[in-house]
Amino acid sequence: MRALAIIPALLIPVFSAIGSCANSMQQAEAASASASVELSGNDCAVMAAVAKEHYKFSAENPAPPLKGLGEPGWRPQCDWSKFGLAFTDYNDVPQTAAPRERLKWVEFKQPKYDGQGATIETGIMHGPLAGIGYGCRVRSGVAGWTVGECKQTWIS
Repeated sequence: MRALAIIPALLIPVFSAIGSCANSMQQAEAASASASVELSGNDCAVMAAVAKEHYKFSAENPAPPLKGLGEPGWRPQCDWSKFGLAFTDYNDVPQTAAPRERLKWVEFKQPKYDGQGATIETGIMHGPLAGIGYGCRVRSGVAGWTVGECKQTWIS
């Protein structure tokens, strides 16, 4: 009988070690999720190529506010001025702005890389019921990232 009472006492360290291991794994997952918020030079360069070559954003043709960049685990911190671009944050548009102004934005999804370069989904809204989305093929070369083609994916 006494031997049976000892068995649970022996198992306590085993279960606490398993729990400790699970906690370590959860902490590692949380650390990797926050680490994926890292700066991605390629992601920023791909988005900048689409912004400049497809949308033709420049000092003379300023970009609308940037929306999104919030896919789970992905939020690149881009130095847009390095690419000659300036984006404001969509969330910073004043609530007192005219409704048409609050509905203007551009967004980029996380690029997907392959042996040919990258594909990226993007969309732009010019106002109520005036938006269009694209899937763009972007290639890397001597001149940096360049847009090959963009195909329409949605329209509103």
